[in-house]
Order: sequence, then C-alpha cells, then structure tokens
Amino acid sequence: MNFTFTRRTFGARFASLFSALGVTAAVLPNRALAQGSAAQDAGGIRKLNSEGKPGSEKDVIMPVIIHRGLIYVSGQGAHDSRDSKEWTIESHTTMVMDKIKKHVEIGGGTMDSILQLNVFLVKIEHWDGMHKVFATYFPHGGPARTTVAVAALPGDSLVEINCIAAVTAK
Repeated sequence: MNFTFTRRTFGARFASLFSALGVTAAVLPNRALAQGSAAQDAGGIRKLNSEGKPGSEKDVIMPVIIHRGLIYVSGQGAHDSRDSKEWTIESHTTMVMDKIKKHVEIGGGTMDSILQLNVFLVKIEHWDGMHKVFATYFPHGGPARTTVAVAALPGDSLVEINCIAAVTAK
C-alpha cells in the first residue's frame, strides 16, 4: 500500500472532518431546542386560547400556536354585533387588526415581528379602505402580505386576517 500524504489528500480529509463537525453542530442545537420545548408542551408546540391560556382537547381551533420561534395566528374576523348598515371596512379592519395585535402579543411577539399576513376581503373594492387602516398598524414598514377577495366570511365579517410572526419576548 502506498500512503502518500499530499496537500490534496490532507485538504480532502481536513474538509471532511469539518464537514462532519458542521453537520453535528447544526443538528445538536435543534435537538436541544426540541427537547427544551418538549418539556413545556408535547412536541414543542404551544396552543393558546384568546386569553393566552393553554387550550383543551375540546378546542377545535386555537387562535395562537407557537412552535420553533414562530407564532401562528388563526383567521380573525370582525363579527360585528352592530346593525350591518353601520358596518364599514375601516371599522372591521380596526377590529381585526386589534385582535391580531392582541394574539401576536399573547404569543410573545410584536406588530414589528409579524412576518406575513393573509387578508381576505368580501369585496375587492374594500382594498383601499382596508389598506389605509392596515398601514397605521405598521409605522416601521409592514410584513409580506397577500390580499384576496372571497365569496363570504364567517360571521358576516367584511375582512378576515391570519398571520405568522416571530417570537421576540423571552
């Protein structure tokens, strides 16, 4: 057997050693995070109700889910109890955005930590009114956003919004 030691063989062996160490270092922190979160909740997933308390098995939809540093807020609608003649897209958007803010904060985030929102409007003509109110909630620049018109929304809301945010509070 010929064991010649060249710079090329040394480099290849050295690179494979660092590659193996890099993979190990990348996997271990994720395992540690998953184990630490699992100690709090099964699978590292926290499901919270609108008061910020853990949900029960009877809850079909949870408004706030926290997993791996992200906050998922389910669709929030206005569900306005006033006479429908008094409804405006501006008032419904304000109601919904206040709910989004509350739920993101329950999850440990802020309005600035929202990464993406999906907006559902019953009429695309409502876009301007919704956008004017929406912009007031993001004075430092808004998140990625998708806005679509749909046939109808639960509770006769004029707008529904869901979002994903980053956890910022420890």
